[in-house]
Amino acid sequence: MASMIFTDCSSSSTTATRFLPLSRHRVRDGLLHSRCSTPLRFAPTSPGLLRTIAATSRTYASPSVLTVAMAADTSAKIIDGKSVAKKIRDEITAEISRMKDAIGVVPGLAVILVGDRKDSATYVRNKKKACESVGINSYEVRLPEDSSDQEVLEYISGFNDDPAVHGILVQLPLPSHMNEQNILNAVCIEKDVDGFHPLNIGRLAMRGRDPLFVPCTPKGCIELLHRYGVNIKGKKAVVIGRSNIVGMPAALLLQREDATISIVHSRTKNPEEITRQADIIISAVGKPNMVRGNWIKPGAVVIDVGINPVEDAKSARGYRLVGDVCYEEACKIASAITPVPGGVGPMTIAMLLSNTLSSAKRLHNFK
Repeated sequence: MASMIFTDCSSSSTTATRFLPLSRHRVRDGLLHSRCSTPLRFAPTSPGLLRTIAATSRTYASPSVLTVAMAADTSAKIIDGKSVAKKIRDEITAEISRMKDAIGVVPGLAVILVGDRKDSATYVRNKKKACESVGINSYEVRLPEDSSDQEVLEYISGFNDDPAVHGILVQLPLPSHMNEQNILNAVCIEKDVDGFHPLNIGRLAMRGRDPLFVPCTPKGCIELLHRYGVNIKGKKAVVIGRSNIVGMPAALLLQREDATISIVHSRTKNPEEITRQADIIISAVGKPNMVRGNWIKPGAVVIDVGINPVEDAKSARGYRLVGDVCYEEACKIASAITPVPGGVGPMTIAMLLSNTLSSAKRLHNFK
């Protein structure tokens, strides 16, 4: 796959920056590389905003205020996903301990990995560590690249029937010869902690219905808005990207919060004009620095889902990570923005843990 050339928005230079190829699933856990900042106390507007978005799960939120770092040379508050994810993990740990003491049940998450992709193996390893950190039992199946659909389906069937497993995750992408749709549909809806089952998405789309699970990355985006006291009701929101994994469910979640939604995609005409009307922007397209400062209305809140590697000779790794949004421009215009890394990425795994706990509580009728 050929790499792409874009203008680097991180400086006034017009030097071209080479962006490395990346798989289509870009939402991953990362670390916040914080800039020089001064602390600012910023409290959510109401306890209701602190809820974890799960139809049947109990609120874990702590009443304590969040600390927001404001960069010294910018006007935008940094929405620190790493800090919020840590807080959510602490809440989940406490709830799992309460559940174990009360009924002797420990939530279990099963992960199926097919093939030997290094990035997928890293993501699975991170999920396993996250499970261990909060007290969730993890079960892992690794299958060779040339495995058949039937082999994967047999493992899914076994986990569907296993009472110790409360969540099943099939690591994407699957090898090209596999029928991804059939495999994902085979996961029992009561254990679909990724939220990809069509019945869960259908319930998410319908008024008066609640999905058992919401896809983890868009759920994390909305949770960040809640935890930072961002009012969604009545606001204009633009979602850039319409994937089944992030864009479409993010739009549905915003609609459930009574925002007025526009979706910008590859066939949209004048996307910058549409985006410039938004009070809230969620970008999830995987195009490095595509959203420039002149796309953003002053005071808008920006959630950047994209994680894209850029060749960087100064980095020990040989690359650095940038988002879909040109951070250096956007942070001077937006009122609040997620950094890359350290914004949405850590929230994705935190929401996976939250979904797994919710599943265990539902299956055991634990309040």
